[in-house]
Amino acid sequence: MKELTDIFSTSTGAIEHDYFHISIDGGDPVYRERVYCYELYHQMRLRWPPNCQYYLNGELDKAAHPILEKIGADHAKPDLLVHLPGYMIGNYAVIEVKRAESQKEGIRKDLSKLDLFVRTVGYKRAVYLFFGHEADSNLVNRVQEIISEFEELVPIELWLHQQAGQQAMNITLCSNGQKAHGRY
Repeated sequence: MKELTDIFSTSTGAIEHDYFHISIDGGDPVYRERVYCYELYHQMRLRWPPNCQYYLNGELDKAAHPILEKIGADHAKPDLLVHLPGYMIGNYAVIEVKRAESQKEGIRKDLSKLDLFVRTVGYKRAVYLFFGHEADSNLVNRVQEIISEFEELVPIELWLHQQAGQQAMNITLCSNGQKAHGRY
């Protein structure tokens, strides 16, 4: 599905500030992953090609899935899936979204999940999107440091979305032995 990169990029650029950095009564604005993911899903669906063989689903619970249970992947709930519902072969992309200021353990867990869905479940593409003003070169270095702790890891696309109204930027395909590169 060659359109996914364009759909993903333009959809991130359409996320407005109220879904990116949420105002709260009595406090400073905060980043909320669920709110951001729901809006990203909405924006992607608006741009989804008609009659596309792939479906976009959000946080599809895989608990008790008979095939995924056998391969140890039934515990994972990716934020977004681009897949063929009802089929385990030919699925396209698994997408994880995180606030830029996420903790190391959460990032490590997401990298493992993305690796699992490509390596074991058979998805073709793994996308890791960070959003927030701190989605910068320091974050890229932190993610690269965590990646280096893995013995082996499939290529994972790293995307940074720093500001509402601007498109996320694909920084690199990350894997062991590769350094992140791109404009940030």
